[in-house]
Amino acid sequence: MGKRKDKNKVVLPPELPPEVDDDEVDVSDEDIAFYAGDSKNVAPFRHFDQKSIDRYVKRVTGRDEGEVERLYEERQKRKAAESSGRPREEDDDLEVDPVDALPIKTLQGDIVYNRAKKARSEDNSSSVNSKSQEEGADAKHSVKKDEPKGKSKIKKGDDKVKNTQSQTEIPKGKLHSDVLDEVKEELSTEELFEKKKAQLAELGMAMLEDPESNIRSLNDMLSISNDKDQKVVKLGLMSLLAVFKDIIPSYRIRQLTEKELAVEVSKEVKKTRYYEYTLIRCYKAYLQKLVSLEKQPQFYHVAVRCMCALLDTAPHFNFRESLLASVVKNLSSSDDVVRKMCCETIRSLFVNEGKHRGEATIEAVRLIADHVKLNDCQLHPDSIEVFLSLRFDEDLEKDEKEEEKVKPKKNKRRQNQEALKQLPASDKKKTRQELISKAREEVDADLRAVSFTLDPKERKRIQKETLSALFESYFRILKHSMSVSNSRSKANNASGGLHPLLAPCLDGLGKFSHLIDLDFMGELISCLKKLSGYSDRQGQIPNDNTLSVSERLQCCIVAFKVWRSNLEALNVDLQDFFVQLYNLILEYRPDRDRGEVLADALKTLLWEGKQQDMLRAAAFIKRLATFALSFGSAEAIAALVTLKHLLQKNSKCRNMLENDSGGGSLSCLVAKYNPEAEDPYLSGALASVLWELSLLEKHYDNSVSSMASNILSMANLNPTQNPVPILNLNPLEAYRDLSTERELSKPPGKALSLNLKKKRRGKEFVALSPDVIQKADCSVDKDVLKEKLQSHFTVLRGISENERLRAELNHTLSSINMYKEYKKQKKKNRKLKTARKKIARV
Repeated sequence: MGKRKDKNKVVLPPELPPEVDDDEVDVSDEDIAFYAGDSKNVAPFRHFDQKSIDRYVKRVTGRDEGEVERLYEERQKRKAAESSGRPREEDDDLEVDPVDALPIKTLQGDIVYNRAKKARSEDNSSSVNSKSQEEGADAKHSVKKDEPKGKSKIKKGDDKVKNTQSQTEIPKGKLHSDVLDEVKEELSTEELFEKKKAQLAELGMAMLEDPESNIRSLNDMLSISNDKDQKVVKLGLMSLLAVFKDIIPSYRIRQLTEKELAVEVSKEVKKTRYYEYTLIRCYKAYLQKLVSLEKQPQFYHVAVRCMCALLDTAPHFNFRESLLASVVKNLSSSDDVVRKMCCETIRSLFVNEGKHRGEATIEAVRLIADHVKLNDCQLHPDSIEVFLSLRFDEDLEKDEKEEEKVKPKKNKRRQNQEALKQLPASDKKKTRQELISKAREEVDADLRAVSFTLDPKERKRIQKETLSALFESYFRILKHSMSVSNSRSKANNASGGLHPLLAPCLDGLGKFSHLIDLDFMGELISCLKKLSGYSDRQGQIPNDNTLSVSERLQCCIVAFKVWRSNLEALNVDLQDFFVQLYNLILEYRPDRDRGEVLADALKTLLWEGKQQDMLRAAAFIKRLATFALSFGSAEAIAALVTLKHLLQKNSKCRNMLENDSGGGSLSCLVAKYNPEAEDPYLSGALASVLWELSLLEKHYDNSVSSMASNILSMANLNPTQNPVPILNLNPLEAYRDLSTERELSKPPGKALSLNLKKKRRGKEFVALSPDVIQKADCSVDKDVLKEKLQSHFTVLRGISENERLRAELNHTLSSINMYKEYKKQKKKNRKLKTARKKIARV
């Protein structure tokens, strides 16, 4: 039986070789001559074994066509599975229609074998058979299989649709491969990053070990920093920064002339020249890359950090101008980190002038002045505050004429001696002396270029130019603040955005006031008087000043500092500034203004000044007592320190400490005290009594209460006696000490939040007149009000009900837990009893 089955088994012939068109077959003349010349070469093709060929071909003849076609399709399936790398198990789970199983040739020339999932219909399930059923199939089955074949031939339109669908499904496989490629790329990027990181480390270590021999590795590091990966770029920039900071020489590299290049030099000189040339070229490329990356937000911080570090470590080296320009531009950046980095770099540049001999200082000051001019004084205050780090010599103001008066005598003697020596000299000696003098001058010039020390004259010249650029920017800011029109909106004025540079400008003028030229003193003081808000005409309504109280107080401080630094040459009456301070004390608000500026103003105008006039001193004493009673402990202690100092210097004002209703009215021009007077001479303060001190004795702060009691004890002393000193500090120091103590002993955040809420409520409260209340429409819909009240009380009932239920739940849970504990204790007692009984029996 097995032999019969093998005989009946259908065996397919082997596959034919791929068809080739006749046009593609190229037969050369040599091949034709080879086969035509010798008959032996053609003999094998004439004697083919026709029987064996017929045996392979005839074994399929006489068989069922459907079965033969099915076998052909199975063989094609196996080949397609083997080519696609899929396991053979999928063939059992998948089956396709005979027509759809035919391969499809794409436009690119690739053959694609389609597969479809197994159908769930009864017809498809009946058509699927196992291999054993296929081997023993009858002719009936072949007829049934011919029917779907005929149907498939009829439905050619459906087959075309299926083919198009299969073609559209082809790119899905490609998309899957693309995803795999992306995953591989991500894995490979990490490996590449590690490789480039190691490569940068190797190149950097080689450069640090021997820069001259490994100078070419700078080009490799620059090429790595041009990578597409942002991490690699940042790492490359920081690596190059570390290398440049280490290998940059302590001198400025000069470009060689044509004559120097034409001269033959030794190998060592050639090596150093090549090293310097490569270093300059790579350094320039690195700076250009930093400037270009600065415009990109992802590299902004790294680029600015690198430029600041290079400017700080090597301000003497080449291309300093470009570094300074970029750093100065970022002084007023909106990014706090970048702005602080640039400000610290400029400050270190001003302080450490030994690195660059002061040349970078004057360049930076000029660039900042130009930056202020271009931006119309609308910059961040930090861009001008860096000027406070500048240092100038004390003898900068000395005239050069006084020095020149002494020198001509010595110069004349030397000139006469040299003339006497040069008379008998011959022409050869003259030429020789000229050559020697020229050589010495060249050597001196080279030494000056290399050394960081400057001549006194050169240093003085640089400092004068720096000072002129500094005051140019300061005076520009003052003029801009004066020229601002009062027609601007009050919102802008309240925000303080009109004069952002005025406060640091006034601080700088106060610091460098002793260096201002006398020709500008009068104009400067008149400008400060206008900025402080003082009006010359009494009774005139002052204009709406755009400056804050702190800025106006700073104007008064600067005016007094300028006056005190030039007492010998400046003759100016500063009574107007006293009047302005007297009025500004009432306008002070602790939440809005700076208390430190007020304390500084009290120190500069009242505490450090000479003996004040009695009327003016009495007016300030009374106003400072009222001020101390109204504000915080830090402001109060500053006012009391100033008040005590004024009472010590003006013994006649101690009559205000007595409990007399008349006070010191006998010696006063005004018999009645006017607390709202603008002029201290017209206030009549001597007719008042310092009753505020008795209240300040009960102050919650011990320092304030002790100071008030110490001042009151002055009433029982003689005019020449002074009380026991409690604080030997000026108002500014007393304010700072008490403010730091207050900051350290702050209550927790909850109490602060409550205080803030109270303050906000107080500010929001507005008193309404009865007419406004009557005119207001108070009509309310009753139904709406009823619904709202119902919803409100239902919520309240629900809350109370929830609280009751929670209490019951907690009670039941506690009772359950207690019952569980009782059971546990009972079990333990039982076990102990049984154990005791056993022990007793034993």
